[in-house]
Amino acid sequence: MILRCELGKVIEEKIEKAALGEIVYSLPYDVNEKGMFSENFFVITHKNLISISNDEIKTVLPIEKVEKVKAVELVGAGRLEITCDSICYPVAKYTAEYMPQFAMVERIIQEILDGEARAHESFEESKRCPNCGRNYLRNTRICPQCSDKKGMFKRVAAMAAPCKNLYIIMLVLFWLNSAVMLLAPEVQKRMINDAITNPDGKLSVLIFFVVITAICNILTTAIGIARRIVSVKASNRLVKDMRGEVYSKLQQMGIGKLESKKTGDMMQRINRDTMRIGHFIQNIGVMAVNEIILFLSVAVVLFVYNWRMAILILLPMPFVSIIVNKARHEVRRRYHTQWRKSDKMTSKLNDILNGMRVVKAFGRENWAIEQFAEVATEVKEQSIDNDRFSGTIWPIVRFLVGFGSYFVLLYGGNLVANGALKLGDLMQFSTYASYLYNRLDWFAMLPRHLSEAATSAQRVFEVLDEESDYDTEEKKGCPEIKGDIIFKDVTFGYKSYRSVIKNFSLHVKEGEMIGLVGHSGAGKSTLINLLMRLYDVDDGAITINGNNLKDIDRAYYKHNLGIVLQESYLFAGSILSNICYAKPDATVDDVVRAAKIANAHDFIMRLPNGYDTYVGEKGYRLSGGERQRIAIARAVISDPKILILDEATASVDTETEAQIQEALGRLVKGRTTFAIAHRLSTLKNANRLVVLEEGRIAEVGTHNQLMEKDGIYAGLVKAQRTMNAMNFNADEGGMGGRRRGPGGRGPGGPPR
Repeated sequence: MILRCELGKVIEEKIEKAALGEIVYSLPYDVNEKGMFSENFFVITHKNLISISNDEIKTVLPIEKVEKVKAVELVGAGRLEITCDSICYPVAKYTAEYMPQFAMVERIIQEILDGEARAHESFEESKRCPNCGRNYLRNTRICPQCSDKKGMFKRVAAMAAPCKNLYIIMLVLFWLNSAVMLLAPEVQKRMINDAITNPDGKLSVLIFFVVITAICNILTTAIGIARRIVSVKASNRLVKDMRGEVYSKLQQMGIGKLESKKTGDMMQRINRDTMRIGHFIQNIGVMAVNEIILFLSVAVVLFVYNWRMAILILLPMPFVSIIVNKARHEVRRRYHTQWRKSDKMTSKLNDILNGMRVVKAFGRENWAIEQFAEVATEVKEQSIDNDRFSGTIWPIVRFLVGFGSYFVLLYGGNLVANGALKLGDLMQFSTYASYLYNRLDWFAMLPRHLSEAATSAQRVFEVLDEESDYDTEEKKGCPEIKGDIIFKDVTFGYKSYRSVIKNFSLHVKEGEMIGLVGHSGAGKSTLINLLMRLYDVDDGAITINGNNLKDIDRAYYKHNLGIVLQESYLFAGSILSNICYAKPDATVDDVVRAAKIANAHDFIMRLPNGYDTYVGEKGYRLSGGERQRIAIARAVISDPKILILDEATASVDTETEAQIQEALGRLVKGRTTFAIAHRLSTLKNANRLVVLEEGRIAEVGTHNQLMEKDGIYAGLVKAQRTMNAMNFNADEGGMGGRRRGPGGRGPGGPPR
């Protein structure tokens, strides 16, 4: 986004003349005080906040008098409100396009009011191409107008370089095949002229030419088989390498970028787009060299043999080139639309399959069928429309390409009838002409193949060109991690203009257990995400034993980090492989020891195959408590120095919770631990409780200290006790109701 735009000389002179201060930030907005669209500006100087409309200064508010600032989000629009002397001034109105900028303005002004002003640089966050202003293709950073197709295909060729020996073999095979093809019409001509139509022809001559024709066909077939084997090997190796690069790039992206991308779209890029590029290289790229050489060779032969008939063959070409050029843009637009809808269908399918348990639980199977049928219908209709277009335009192109053959037959047939040309010569020329037509037909279809491959290459390279959030090259430090952690003035927001954590400072000593408490949205999970380094802080720093977290090797740090989340994800595979996930080189004894610490060993041994039991995708064969205990074993097996517990017992029953709490009690000993818990009673063993409110520390202390303070934490505890009492009374009433007999009496007892 732009935080410092050009105001124009007139406005700058007016601000300077009025002595309103040096301009620090200046942003455009698009709605004036009358609600009409117009060009307006909001300016922040060292002294004042200024709104400008139609080159006139409308509002000037001294910063020293500002009490409050708020970027209010309305329906499809927004308004910046600034309060001075208890009066609220709506200084700027804007459409949804400018909401991020003014959310950033709110943050900037608030920092100034808090005495924490810092410089913020302009940055682009646009859905439009900076070169031509056109919209990018949906969910991409691809401009259909400015994309460099030649550059992309050069990159594809560079990626195919490791297979260059295979491609050289393919070219040699193509040239051998072309040589045989050019020889075949000559054999055909002599067979007709010397053996079939020659009254003095001998059977032995006919047999000789038939054998030569058979040998040519055998050679063509053998070369075709060899070419196919080599091309399949080369293309599949390229596809495998590209998939590996795309997948590696996804692994190097931070969780923020990954969450902004649709799973179905990424799956399509890894699978379909790389396969389409491989198919293009296999069937189009290398073949293009052969087709061009063969086309030029045949054209030279035809013009040398009979230039008049050669001109007749090429007569329709100007009309064909015009049609192909016009069709090329339409084909590309149509297939972009089809692939976008196909991505949408894949994402919808992935969403429904991941949520199948919820679908079944609420009996929404018909809804799920309708949802998928809707997007599948869009893909079907677009595909039919595209195929109808292609099925119409390309046959017309093929017909026009071959239309010259009618002129050749008419002209050449007349020459044969008059004795000026032998039948074999006409057949030879017609065969060469068919070669030329096939090449022209192939070239006519080339724009479609180029369009498909170019779009797929753009989508793949868009991922590969993303900046890596993880530094894979620089050798960062691997200091000893003991668990002494300092948060120093940490500020972070998932969107840079809207902070979730604000100036958070906390020193956690080695081996200390910290409980994070607060209302939903207070920033607890965000703080954990920063500690797990799923995101990096915007401002401030997190240090581990005096070393900035950003300077510690990521893999080394994660090895010293144990994590137990509310929803413990288990991979399809054995229990043994899931526990070993955090330490692939762990021995069976290590796994058993970790399982015993997690209270998981006994139930694992009761399973049919013990530690080799296959648990299925997401561990669906296990109960929630069993999955959680395996997750605890996975967290402890690498003996981490820092432990994170994020609602580790939120979704289990009381009995299972007791078993998990017992396991956690052993797990946290000697480790620096951060715990978030839905049930506040589970944090009773924490050394300190940190209460968060709107991303800031509101209270810090032990359970008893915070209860005596009677603040936010005490209010949360009281509210939870009240809720538990209500639930207990409801359960008692429910059980009593089930025990009652006729007339409301319990069996053999008095009325209740």
